[in-house]
Amino acid sequence: MVILKNRLKELRAREGINQTQLAKLAGISRQTVSLIERNEYTPSIVIALKISKIFGEPVENVFRLEEEE
Repeated sequence: MVILKNRLKELRAREGINQTQLAKLAGISRQTVSLIERNEYTPSIVIALKISKIFGEPVENVFRLEEEE
């Protein structure tokens, strides 16, 4: 099985923003940010691209696919 991992928590720390601030910038709820960070929700490509743009990173530097054992 393949799962989508992310670096949201690390990137938020780098930028000094909290989940609520990221959610507002991305146009999503804070709960959605939390679910994405915990790998419990797979964002749409639109949301993934918005988040990547917020951090000034290519989408593949924010999100990556990993094989789950």
